[in-house]
Amino acid sequence: MAMAGSPAVCVTGAGGYIASWLVKLLLARGYSVHGTVRDLSDKKTAHLKRLENAAENLRLFKADLLVYDAMAAAVVGCQGVFHVATPVPSEKLTDPELQMLASAVTGTTNVLRAASAANVQRAVAVSSIVAVEINPKGWPEGKIRDENCWSDEEFCRSIESWYPVAKIISEKAALEYGHRTGLDVVTVNPGLVFGPLLQPIVNASNQFLIYLLKGGPDKVRNKLWHVVDVRDLAEALLLVYEAPQASGRHICAPHVISVRDLLDLLKSKYPGYPYTTEESICDRDHPAPMTSDKLKKLGWSCRLLEETIADTVEFFQQAGFLEDLGGEDPCRFPPLFNKI
Repeated sequence: MAMAGSPAVCVTGAGGYIASWLVKLLLARGYSVHGTVRDLSDKKTAHLKRLENAAENLRLFKADLLVYDAMAAAVVGCQGVFHVATPVPSEKLTDPELQMLASAVTGTTNVLRAASAANVQRAVAVSSIVAVEINPKGWPEGKIRDENCWSDEEFCRSIESWYPVAKIISEKAALEYGHRTGLDVVTVNPGLVFGPLLQPIVNASNQFLIYLLKGGPDKVRNKLWHVVDVRDLAEALLLVYEAPQASGRHICAPHVISVRDLLDLLKSKYPGYPYTTEESICDRDHPAPMTSDKLKKLGWSCRLLEETIADTVEFFQQAGFLEDLGGEDPCRFPPLFNKI
């Protein structure tokens, strides 16, 4: 039974990497959680049902972001909504406008319309720093990037980098919806998310780290990456939900490291892996720094990058993700990360 008076919140895409940790945190803090998933099978939801307090306080709803009525049913009775799900098309995009961009905006709008209908107190939408840092128009070179900085949507379209376009337009749609309707909408813009997994499938950002350890045929650009721990990101999402003074966007990307430095850090701590070769890392310009001070002023703090890396690699080792090093199929670098 749900604890009497435990406030209910809805988490979209509850089975995913970030959302699973958020659900775990919410359950630990005494919330009842309505989690939406596209597939209710055990394969996709067993890791959620195993969480502490899940038996009493977690309800899973089969709901597609693009079906308003299903979303609305999941949000009924909730005081807050966390929109974490992102439509990720698996097949090659033949019509990005339709397959990715329209669905990103429609999905976000459906979730927020459902939130309005249920009279929720606040909706938190997960965006990304790819909506902040890519070629921002009119932003002075070298000036620290903060929440006023937006990636250039036209530039991203021109290079056919659709993931950032989807994040830019859906975050703008969320904030615009809030202004238009009076729904209290806040957004969080995480960097590259590392950390242990609760679900059985490796997500793209951790595949990034596995590729550096295992090596493979793909080139990796020596980009300066802004990194956050998935557990600290979950805390940030709950904080911006609970802090009355939170408003607008919140960058959540406290650590900065280049691919070369990350590779050196891994090699010094974990000798014996094949590793990506130095030659396959191609140099490129580093973007300007970015600040997470707005979140920190709300009281957010985070663990050290070294701790995140250690916990993540240890998790990979225990889960067997670093085995089959000489296997038939070479390890691949997620192509998304060479496009952003």
